[in-house]
Amino acid sequence: MKKTMFFGRDAILGQLASLFEKRTASLVTCRGRRRIGKSTLVEEFARRSQARFIKLEGLRPEPGMTNADQLKFFATKLASQVGGAKTVPDDWYSAFVRLDAAISNRQRTVVLLDEISWMAFDDKTFAAVLKNAWDDLFKAHPRLVLVVCGSVSSWIRDNIVDNKAFVGRRSLDVVVPELPLSDCVKFWGARARRIDPREIVDVLSVTGGVPRYLEEVNPRLSAAENIRRLCYMPNSVLRVDFDDMFNDVITRKQKYVARVLRTFVDGPKSVSEVALAMGVEKCGDITDAVQVLQEAGFVAEECAVNPETGTELRERRFRLKDNYSRFYLKYIERNKKVIDADAFSFASLEELEGIDSVMGLAFENLVVNNYRELIPYLHMDGALITSAGPYRHSGTKGRRGVSGCQIDLLIQTRRALCFVEVKRKREIGREVIDEVDRKVRSIKRPDGVSARTALVYDGHLSPVAAADGYFDAIIHFPVLLGLKK
Repeated sequence: MKKTMFFGRDAILGQLASLFEKRTASLVTCRGRRRIGKSTLVEEFARRSQARFIKLEGLRPEPGMTNADQLKFFATKLASQVGGAKTVPDDWYSAFVRLDAAISNRQRTVVLLDEISWMAFDDKTFAAVLKNAWDDLFKAHPRLVLVVCGSVSSWIRDNIVDNKAFVGRRSLDVVVPELPLSDCVKFWGARARRIDPREIVDVLSVTGGVPRYLEEVNPRLSAAENIRRLCYMPNSVLRVDFDDMFNDVITRKQKYVARVLRTFVDGPKSVSEVALAMGVEKCGDITDAVQVLQEAGFVAEECAVNPETGTELRERRFRLKDNYSRFYLKYIERNKKVIDADAFSFASLEELEGIDSVMGLAFENLVVNNYRELIPYLHMDGALITSAGPYRHSGTKGRRGVSGCQIDLLIQTRRALCFVEVKRKREIGREVIDEVDRKVRSIKRPDGVSARTALVYDGHLSPVAAADGYFDAIIHFPVLLGLKK
């Protein structure tokens, strides 16, 4: 088993490793955005556990493809790794019997059934057959970890995680997130400490913490040149990946879901606001589309709790959490023909229209997506966080001088509200204090709840603002990257 470029994931690897401490077989579901490194994670787990690794994956569905094609591919892949017959099994239970025969009780074994929804796409009984195969065959192997994995998270949720037939059978459900910032930096190697941190920020604003994209970064090149190579050359990774990714993970009403996704490009919205942006009535189809986008890793829910009442918000808002998707929809999609003709060029990112606004949203996303890395700097270690995310306050009737506002990140505990301002500007002056103070005053806090303030910034912070004492915590973004103390 070859060793690949792999950083982080220690907590998940620890959870997986503990499964081998049991005396029974383990069934694991593994979900997450495409390109997030799910398969690589499972392979790394097997390598560190010194386990035998068997990887079987579905074929990407194409017009005219049948269940027999999937079974043939399964048999071929299995034979190439364990030997035996390459003949096509009659059905999926027969295929699983053949896999079961290759598993030894004397050796740790990790079996990965990858892109599971592709395997099942032409057989509605697949999940039921897998359940029977687990009960009849696989669970009898005490040193087996069987991982069911795929990019279509909604299929795994509907057919396994929320399927009552699998109740009591799963040992672990792994949802693989983007890499944390401190691990993202490792793709630049030793050069990370020799270049301007803004170069790294610019690249991460386009790629997010997606390992497959970060693997393509050339540390010797500038941010602009890396982005040009990744996005603006014919057949480059980020030029082509959106369509492939979207088509692979959105299995129902793709065009409709894509319309819903586009409404989030310029900022968060509720389901009602999505309907308004689309010019349609609010309906269940939009709610379903938003849920599919959540499962696929494109969007995320904002704050779930009203800080003034401590109760759940009546209408949730959602944001586009995937930085690559926003950049693609804003700056790549409309230029596809020019890019494919190898005629798109720019000297710096600043030449892209409206780039400051988009990079500002991307920077906020990086901070919000990684809010847990802020906790030690906010002196909130050990506190039970009841809600965390951006929050839009519409204003309070009857309170003079208090209007609505957008809080970049509101972290709530039972005893405190932490207002986190996120700024990406060349120069940040004392006005940031007045801006945050207005937001703090806009929220009517319950008795016994304190207000804390924090600033996370990229740029130059005025010494006056830094020395004022207003902020309980000031965090320079390179600190979160692990590049400064």
